[in-house]
Amino acid sequence: MEHNSQITKERKKELISFQKILGIRFKRLELLNTALAHKSYVNESGLDIENNEKLEFLGDAFLGFIISNFLYNQRLYSKEGSLARIKSYVVSEPTLYRVGKKLNIQQYLLLGKGEEKSGGRERQALISDAVEAVIGAYFLDSGYKKAKKFVEKLFYEEILRVEKDQHEKDYKSILQELTQKRYRELPEYSVIDMEGPEHRKKFYVNVRIKKRVYGPGVGVSKKEAEQKAAYIALKNLKSSSSLSDTGIERIIKSQDSESAGTGKGSRNNGENA
Repeated sequence: MEHNSQITKERKKELISFQKILGIRFKRLELLNTALAHKSYVNESGLDIENNEKLEFLGDAFLGFIISNFLYNQRLYSKEGSLARIKSYVVSEPTLYRVGKKLNIQQYLLLGKGEEKSGGRERQALISDAVEAVIGAYFLDSGYKKAKKFVEKLFYEEILRVEKDQHEKDYKSILQELTQKRYRELPEYSVIDMEGPEHRKKFYVNVRIKKRVYGPGVGVSKKEAEQKAAYIALKNLKSSSSLSDTGIERIIKSQDSESAGTGKGSRNNGENA
């Protein structure tokens, strides 16, 4: 793997400063630099360097394993479905984004001019990907034990949020668990419309369960729109027949309370024919 070896003195100072925020130290600073290099920067710079996509892939896998292992060893949850749901909350894009913002990771990203102008430095997907890339880079740099300790420290507060039920709900995982249990099949998601310029797109997504379609869920990313569609489906399934999972009942009820308190809601919460 080729790394970003062309690090200026100014950039080196920035990376050293970021290490202090992370609370870790890289043996190979070029690995950290690569983890922060977005493909837009690499494409525009003309330098013979790599972007952070491979490190993101590695970090995603390592993060999932460490969080799964951590939850298993806590012995707080007995059901496999509950463990899977909790893990999905902790490693989700919104959680990674929150962690990244706390670290101020956006300040240290290397972006192309176009990406910078379109607001990429504050984009949720870009920040969450960079967090995974940093995790992957530290695993390569310092090994399993140090990287494991780093991940557990980084995500401990997010795990507590899940235990206190103060986390972002992963409605796709909840819906999948429900439909597998009740119907022995998986939900099918489809993008029915997109609007807006490339850097500010809005997605409209429906979800099909058996022969019924629910939606549309609307979001600034496909993932967000799918989550909204899944929530709409869960709400409709709850009203049409009693859900067997009391945990899911509680989640829907709590979200309804939040929405009532904030006035937030989807443009269309009904079911499509």
